[in-house]
Amino acid sequence: MMDHGVRAGGPDEPALDENGLSEAWADLGAELSASASSDRLSFSLRTLTEPDLLRRAVRLAARQLGQPAFDPAILRRELEQSMAALREDRTRPGPVALRAFSRALYGSHPYGAEINEQTLQSIGVADAEAVHRTLLPCRARVTLVGAVDRSQADALVRELLSALPAQAVATPCPALPPVPEVVPLTQASEERIAFASAQAQLLLGQPGIARRDPDYLALFVGNHILGGGGFVSRLTAEVREKRGLSYSVYSAFSPALHAGAFRIGLQTRPDQADQALAVVREVLAQFVEQGPTEEELQAAKANLVGGFALRIDSNRKLLDNVANIAWNDLPLDYLDTWAQQVSRITTGQIRAAFGRVLQPGRMVTVVLGGAAAGAPP
Repeated sequence: MMDHGVRAGGPDEPALDENGLSEAWADLGAELSASASSDRLSFSLRTLTEPDLLRRAVRLAARQLGQPAFDPAILRRELEQSMAALREDRTRPGPVALRAFSRALYGSHPYGAEINEQTLQSIGVADAEAVHRTLLPCRARVTLVGAVDRSQADALVRELLSALPAQAVATPCPALPPVPEVVPLTQASEERIAFASAQAQLLLGQPGIARRDPDYLALFVGNHILGGGGFVSRLTAEVREKRGLSYSVYSAFSPALHAGAFRIGLQTRPDQADQALAVVREVLAQFVEQGPTEEELQAAKANLVGGFALRIDSNRKLLDNVANIAWNDLPLDYLDTWAQQVSRITTGQIRAAFGRVLQPGRMVTVVLGGAAAGAPP
């Protein structure tokens, strides 16, 4: 809703409806986008650094952050569009499988909170305004990348946050409600969902790690070997190359402020689903028990270190990496030492990290697909 108009800010700052706001950004050749994840509400401003354009863009962004209009008619329209998207998702196998996986993985934890028509229908302007009141300067972590020096950056940030509620310097930042840690799984579970789809969707996983986990890099390198390295991964070799059970298969950690998911996923013919699942479980259990070979590790290190420059070869990528440092309280030299840290990872570290974090015998499994053609989901 913060993209859809701003209130008047003074004699020289009239209110702008969503069309006027869009035109104002177009005139500046700039854009402000917003996104929300399980952990944070984020805003991203992209603008030229020509002084007058930069000043005007930052001022407009400050107004949008601090004085959103929250028009009731637009809110209702956006909610209706969201509900239509939800109804469409129920006809698609991927979203249905992911929802079932998330429910089984997180239970009542906030990471598993599910959007549905009822929750959307309950949202009003007062709720949007209540969330907006939680946006305080003392909670902001601002990352800048571009042709600005330190003094310019300080001035830009002060202006950017100037329309948000003021916070006395000596007053501590009000604490947000605490979020509990994700509860580990105590036993395996499996859900079979009939669905009229040509391909079966398979998901297997468990709660993984928080981003601040000291074993993050060992798990990252190990997962590159297991299933994160595309066509050179062990899962691809066993599932695709040797048996032709799927075009692609992946594994991934999704670390967050709390334990994000570890997930293995693939699509296969419904009549091959059990065979593919058995192969995935066997490969995972063997990797957790034995870890990678030395040859696999050296190849992964060469690939990751050699490709590091591609992780920061644009302002957008560099911004994301520096924001990752700020958001997860990583060392300020994280990018400077990343390649050296990856190069020092050993097979023993990977085996120990996977053995500590993953429990192949206590994972969630979702298999969706296999219904007769024309059957309802």
